[in-house]
Amino acid sequence: MSTAPPQRPDAGLTSLERLLRWLWPTALLLAFLGYTGPWVDHKAAGLVITGLDLGEYVKFLAPIRRGELSLWREGFYLPLLAISLTASLIAFRAELRYGWPMRALLLALAVVAALNLLPPAWTPQRMLTAEFRQQAAALAASLLAMAFSPLLALLPRRIVGLFIGLLSIAAALLPMQQFFAVLPAISALYNRPQAPGWGMVLCAIGLWTLAATALGWTWKRTIK
Repeated sequence: MSTAPPQRPDAGLTSLERLLRWLWPTALLLAFLGYTGPWVDHKAAGLVITGLDLGEYVKFLAPIRRGELSLWREGFYLPLLAISLTASLIAFRAELRYGWPMRALLLALAVVAALNLLPPAWTPQRMLTAEFRQQAAALAASLLAMAFSPLLALLPRRIVGLFIGLLSIAAALLPMQQFFAVLPAISALYNRPQAPGWGMVLCAIGLWTLAATALGWTWKRTIK
């Protein structure tokens, strides 16, 4: 008595649907690696500035301290929020047909990205202060989304795709815009002109890929 071979998870999907299915985790990984990579590179490791550092680092720049330049400091954390929420929202989507290994990886990425929202030397009391309240709210929203990800998978595809697309665009635009605004001050501090590091470029590629994937997935026909 013969048994039929197990069916592949992506059986019955078109080439475009298979591409979208793998673009999600690829874009998320690129965005996270770029965010935690150098946005200001330097041969001395102690002078490397990552995307993760910027939310705290900018507070000590002279133009910010003197009030000459106004920034939304928490905007530098938008990539982490986009990565965490996206990973939670897509992990259990029926259309994407991810198996448990991929789901586990996506949820692990959601948790790691969310926990990176914590400031250095944080305490529960410190997270409730006005300075860190927005980070605390983003952290809570990210962890709740991870915890309820199977239920969030039931949300309409177009709503989820549009939300991810718009959030990814905001996460790609605002931190980069603010980074270029403070780059002259960083160059003055380093006493030489500084160019964006590969981390910023990779993060931008990942987030724009994520936005394009989300919007393309939003408007494609429903998988039969």
